[in-house]
Amino acid sequence: MGNWVLNNWFFSLLIINYAIALSAAFFLIKSNQNPRKTVSSLLFLVALPFIGLGIYYFFGLEYRKSKIFKRKDLTAHQLIQGWSKRLHLTEDQLTEYENDFLEDRIKLVKLLNHNQSALLTLKNDLEVLINGENTFKSIFKDLDEAKNHIHIEYFIFQDDQIGNEFIDKLVAAGKRDVEVKLIYDSVGSSLSRKAKARMKDVGIEFHPFMPVIFSNFTRKANYRNHRKICIIDGHIGYLGGVNVSDEYVNKEGDHPSRYWRDTHLRIEGHAVKSMQVQWLLNWYFVCDHIHEETDLEIPDSYFPEIDEGKNKPVQIAASGPDTDWANIMEAIFIAITTAEESIKITTPYFIPNEAILTALKSAARAGVQVEIMVPKKGDSWAARYASRSYFREILESGVKIYWYHKGMLHAKTMVVDEEFATVGTSNMDYRSFDINFEINALIFDDDISEELNDQYDKDLESCEEVILEKWVERDKWNKFKESFCRLWAPLL
Repeated sequence: MGNWVLNNWFFSLLIINYAIALSAAFFLIKSNQNPRKTVSSLLFLVALPFIGLGIYYFFGLEYRKSKIFKRKDLTAHQLIQGWSKRLHLTEDQLTEYENDFLEDRIKLVKLLNHNQSALLTLKNDLEVLINGENTFKSIFKDLDEAKNHIHIEYFIFQDDQIGNEFIDKLVAAGKRDVEVKLIYDSVGSSLSRKAKARMKDVGIEFHPFMPVIFSNFTRKANYRNHRKICIIDGHIGYLGGVNVSDEYVNKEGDHPSRYWRDTHLRIEGHAVKSMQVQWLLNWYFVCDHIHEETDLEIPDSYFPEIDEGKNKPVQIAASGPDTDWANIMEAIFIAITTAEESIKITTPYFIPNEAILTALKSAARAGVQVEIMVPKKGDSWAARYASRSYFREILESGVKIYWYHKGMLHAKTMVVDEEFATVGTSNMDYRSFDINFEINALIFDDDISEELNDQYDKDLESCEEVILEKWVERDKWNKFKESFCRLWAPLL
C-alpha cells in the first residue's frame, strides 16, 4: 500500500484533495449561504484541485462569523443600548419629521431606525471633501486642534510620505496628552516597527484588526475592516473613500494615469456620536485584554454635549458580518426603489447582488434616470471584467453607464432625486454588502445632494458613455473573460 502511494503520489494527493473538498462542500451547503456564492465555491472545489481548497478557505469559509464575533455581539449590546436611549427618536417624532422634510425618505429612516446603531441625527454640519489632498489638509488641521481624544480606524494605513505626516500629527497630539487610539486592518495596512515605536513612545495605543500572517497573499481574505474613520474630540468625524496612503494624494507633475479621484466627508455634530459607537465596538473587539463588564466603561468625554447650529439630518449606517441585517445594502435598495426622478451612482467596483441589480433595472424601466459611473481600468483585473458582465442587461433596461478614464475612480457616492445622498466606504459589490465591515453616512439634505450632483456632472467631463450598440459587438475573448470572472462575483 505504501509503495503504491509513493508510486502514485499525485493521484493520492488528488484523492485526499477531493475527500477534503467533499467535506467542505457538505459544510458549505449546510451553512445556507447565498446560493450563488455556494455554487461558485462548489464549482472551484470541483474544477480546480488544490487551488479550489485555497479559494474556499480564504473566500468561502464562514466559521469565523459565528466564533470570532461572538464577544463583539455582547459588547455591541451593552454599548448601543446605553447610547441609543439618548439619541433614539420616537415614532411620533419620525412622523413629525416626515411631514416637515423627510417625505418619501421616511421608509429609509424607519428601516435603519429599527436597528439602533443607525439612528437619525439632526444637528449636523457637513463638508464634502474632493480627493485625498483636500481630505488630509482638513484632517491635519483638526488633528492639530484636538484637545481630548483622537480615534482612528483605517483599512489602509501606510507609513509612506502622507502616512508619516499623519503619524507626526498623532505623535504631536500624544505629546499634548491627547488620547490617541488607532485600529488598522492587518491585510490592508503596512506599518513599520519604526512607525509603531514612534507612536508607542508617546502613549498612542494601536491594534491590528484580525491579524493574518501572510497579508500579502490574503489581500482579499474575508471579513476585512474596510472602514475609514477619524473622530476628533467626539464632535468632529471623517468618513469616506480616502485611505492613508500616497496613492490617494494627487501631486503636481503626476502622470494623468496616476490621478486618484475620491470623495470624503467631514461631519461636525450629533452624527459623530453614532460614529463613535461603531468605532468603540471595533476597539473593544481588537483589544484582547477587554474581558469584564467593568472594562466597558466609557468616558463622558467620548460623547460631549454638542450645540451645532446647522440642521443637516444624517444617519450613520454601519454593516458587517457581525450585524443581523445588511444595513447599507438594504438602505441603498430602499433608496433606489423609492426614487422618482434620478439616481446617480459613483463606485469603483460594480458587482451588484440580485436585489440591487433588479432594483436598478426596474427603476430605469419605470422611467427613473439611472446613471452609473465606474473606472475604465480600475485596480483589479477580475473585478473589472466581472463588472462588465452586467453592462448589457442594465444598458438594455435603460441605465446609462459612464467609464471614468482620467485615472482611478475610487469615490463611493449615490445621489437620489437631488434630495438624498450617501457617502461612505461601501462599494456596490458583494464584498461590501455581505463580508467587509463598512460605514456610510446617509444624508437627507438638498444642499449636499446638489453639491454631490454637481461633482458628478463635473466628473462626466472625464468620462465616455458606454453605448449598447457598440458594447454588444465587442470581441468574443472579452465576453469570455467577463463570463468567467462573473463566476467569481460572490467571492470578489
